[in-house]
Amino acid sequence: MLLSLTSPADEAILSVLEQDRGTSLTYTEVGATFLGERPAGYRHDRWEVDLGADEGERFARAGEAVLGWEAQRGAGIRVLPARPATSGLDVGLALRLPIGFALATARVVQVERSDAFIGFAYGTLPSHPEQGEELFAVRRAEGRVTFEVAAFSRPRDPLARLGGPVTRWLQLRTNKTYLEALRRIAA
Repeated sequence: MLLSLTSPADEAILSVLEQDRGTSLTYTEVGATFLGERPAGYRHDRWEVDLGADEGERFARAGEAVLGWEAQRGAGIRVLPARPATSGLDVGLALRLPIGFALATARVVQVERSDAFIGFAYGTLPSHPEQGEELFAVRRAEGRVTFEVAAFSRPRDPLARLGGPVTRWLQLRTNKTYLEALRRIAA
């Protein structure tokens, strides 16, 4: 795990990202979150929040926010480069910890848009402390708009394994703030 006591400069995040550019994902179950699969050997999580009635531009606004990394930004995560999620895009992430920041890298493995679904999934690269995949999706059904986060993961880095309960607490806290960020945007 790459740690920094102070907020890392954009150049530091991009430097870590450059080291992982062209490397393979750290897991083999690519796309499993889109298929709703639950690969063995991982912790599985799924959260969903109702964003309200499917009226006006709520679905489109929430979908564009998801593709624009607003859930992550709402959780206090810096995402570089600051571009919408597109398949194959590698990103560097800086996540605030109770003390300092963790740097991680990920690759967008799939993006989908339809009249009822807007979302993407990203998978972990070598500089990510976890191993697995996470889906961020806005859905439209039965007159409602929902936002879902689904993931499978396991600690990959020795520090992430040692800090098991703290790592898990951070995951849960982060996912709660993803949901709150999209709820605010959709309101």
